[in-house]
Amino acid sequence: MIKVLLVDDQDILVEGLKLILGMEEDIEICGTAGNGKKAYESCKWNRPDVVLMDIQMPEVNGVEATELIKRDFPEVKIIVLTTFNDDQYIYDALKNGASGYLLKDTPPSEIAKAVRTVYNGGALIQSEVAVKVIDKFSQLAKETVDKNIDPRVYLLTEREIEVCRLIAEGKNNKEIADQLFLSKGTVKNHITRILIKLDLRDRTQLAVYTIKNDI
Repeated sequence: MIKVLLVDDQDILVEGLKLILGMEEDIEICGTAGNGKKAYESCKWNRPDVVLMDIQMPEVNGVEATELIKRDFPEVKIIVLTTFNDDQYIYDALKNGASGYLLKDTPPSEIAKAVRTVYNGGALIQSEVAVKVIDKFSQLAKETVDKNIDPRVYLLTEREIEVCRLIAEGKNNKEIADQLFLSKGTVKNHITRILIKLDLRDRTQLAVYTIKNDI
């Protein structure tokens, strides 16, 4: 079963998602939260596989919550599900570690499909959202052209950058885990996520990429 945490401050939407996803045989709703702070706490106790995360919420918004959750629970996959088709929200959410970004008018079947996709290690961005991501990359490319830095670097979290640097130093997963006080499994999850973000094949390519882009 794929354990899913629903995070949104609109009760009617949460109930709708519970009904829709609850009909799927391979999905279990393990909890709900009305803001990012409660979402983080819920990850401690419920250990969801996937979080469906709203953006605009009280106390701690979805972008901030995504950063907190991915920092301390990197194995948790996050899909941002929101009405906000805004460039900066999209970019910040992906930079903070979200595996998907969908608008709330997404058909129910596509939401269930997205949950399965990110659970299995993939990433999913709605087509109209993807256009904005490409535009953002183009803008970053222009800003960094003189530095010869790949704009995809800006999608990495601080923790992922630390992992990249240690890989470039030739350290193995156990050595990285010991230095960063993480488990080997967590380090492996970080590396998988980094390779997806940077579209690289293996840690050798990642080491070269890290040095080339002065990460």
